[in-house]
Amino acid sequence: MRRRLASGIELRNASSDADYAAVVELQQQTWGDSFDDAVPPPMLKISQKMGGVVAGAYDGAGRMLGFIYGMSGFRFGERAHWSHMLAVTRDARGLGLGRELKAFQRELLLELEVETVYWTYDPLVARNANLNLNRLGALPVEYVEDMYGEDTGSILHSGLGTDRFIVAWPIGSERVAGLMEGGPTAGPTRDMPPFPVDETLVNTAWVEVPPNIGSILRSAPEDAAAWRQRTRGQFQEHLGDGYEVTGFTWRERAEPDAGQEAGAPSVLNRRYYYRLEKLEGAETR
Repeated sequence: MRRRLASGIELRNASSDADYAAVVELQQQTWGDSFDDAVPPPMLKISQKMGGVVAGAYDGAGRMLGFIYGMSGFRFGERAHWSHMLAVTRDARGLGLGRELKAFQRELLLELEVETVYWTYDPLVARNANLNLNRLGALPVEYVEDMYGEDTGSILHSGLGTDRFIVAWPIGSERVAGLMEGGPTAGPTRDMPPFPVDETLVNTAWVEVPPNIGSILRSAPEDAAAWRQRTRGQFQEHLGDGYEVTGFTWRERAEPDAGQEAGAPSVLNRRYYYRLEKLEGAETR
C-alpha cells in the first residue's frame, strides 16, 4: 500500500534492504548508538510476514523521514497489534508525520480485521500524551513501572527509568474513525484544550505532568526524577482505586515562565493534566 500526502511525502511499506537499514539507522539516531533494544532487519522482515507493520515516510528523493513498526497477534482472545516503535527525523518533526504514520498503520490493520492496537509511551511526555489521547483517540489502560528495565542504554531513558502507559486504540470505533477520517485538523488543536480543568468534579482526579520532561532531564535531573516519583505514586494509587484515565488537557499558567512574555503563546507556558475518573461500577482495591 502507498499513500502520498499533499506535501509530496510518500507513505509506504518498507520492502528493500535499504528501507530496513534506514529503519535501523533512524532507531540509532532517535534512541542513541548504545540503545540495546534496536530491532534488526531480520526481525523487521519476519514481523511483516506475520501481519506486522514496517512502514516509512519518504521525501521526494527517497530519504526516510520517519517509520512505524509493530507486530500482530492475539490479546485477550481478539486480533490485536502491538505498535512498538515510531520515530521521525529531527528535521521532519512538526510536519505531523507521527499522526500520518499512525493513520497509515490503521489503514493497513483494518484490512487485516485487527480490532485494537496497543503501544506504550512515557506518561511524562506531554507532547505524546496529546497526540495519543487527543489526536488519535487512544486511552491508557495500564501503568507499568520500568516496563523496559531501569536502563535501556538509550540517552532518552537515562536517569528516568522506563515507566510506561499501555494504551489501547480501538481503530474501528466511531470515535477513532471521526478523528482519523476528519483529517489532520480533526480533534483539539494546540491552541484550544479539549476540556477545562475542574478540580471540583466528583470522582475525578487530576495528575499534572511537565510541559517538557526532556528539557528538565537535561538541566535538572533531580527535578525530573521527582516528577517521575510523584506521578508514579499518583497514577498507581488512582488506578488501584478504580479510576480510569479518560483525557488529557492543559490550562495557561497564571504567571508566565521566566523569560516568557505575558500573553505569548507557548506550550511551555501551560500546565498539563491527565483526567482520571472513577466510572460507575468501578471496583476499588
